[in-house]
Amino acid sequence: MLIVLGDILNYGPRNGVPEGLDAQGIANELNTLSNHIVAVRGNCDSEVDQMLLKFPMMADYALLVIDKKRIFLTHGHRYNSEQLPELHIDVMCYGHTHRWMLERQGNCVVCNTGSITFPKEERQPTFATIDEDNFLRIRNLEGSVLKEIQLD
Repeated sequence: MLIVLGDILNYGPRNGVPEGLDAQGIANELNTLSNHIVAVRGNCDSEVDQMLLKFPMMADYALLVIDKKRIFLTHGHRYNSEQLPELHIDVMCYGHTHRWMLERQGNCVVCNTGSITFPKEERQPTFATIDEDNFLRIRNLEGSVLKEIQLD
């Protein structure tokens, strides 16, 4: 499963579009994986973006249950490490700030996946995985683990 936490095609007015970025090509590639994608809306996503994509991406959040773990997925502009939803969740994943973070906050594991396209503060591009061994990991593009937390 591929989880996409928003700002899929439009990266907002504060970020220049990188040379060679092809939004239509990104949409086409993601559409080939549409049966395997769970996505939420970012603050820069719009209904026009949805028209290019074959999978739903306009919800503000999604709640997955995997191995009895309740995983809250959101972009991060409404709910984040400083504003957790008032729900019983085991894991919260978001992106918005483009700065990766992985920590426990009480009984919840909170993960900011960082950014592949626009990492902030001169950080390297990152993403997160939830692996079969029940670990949530922040990884760089080479796949190296930068931090991990076991999901109890």
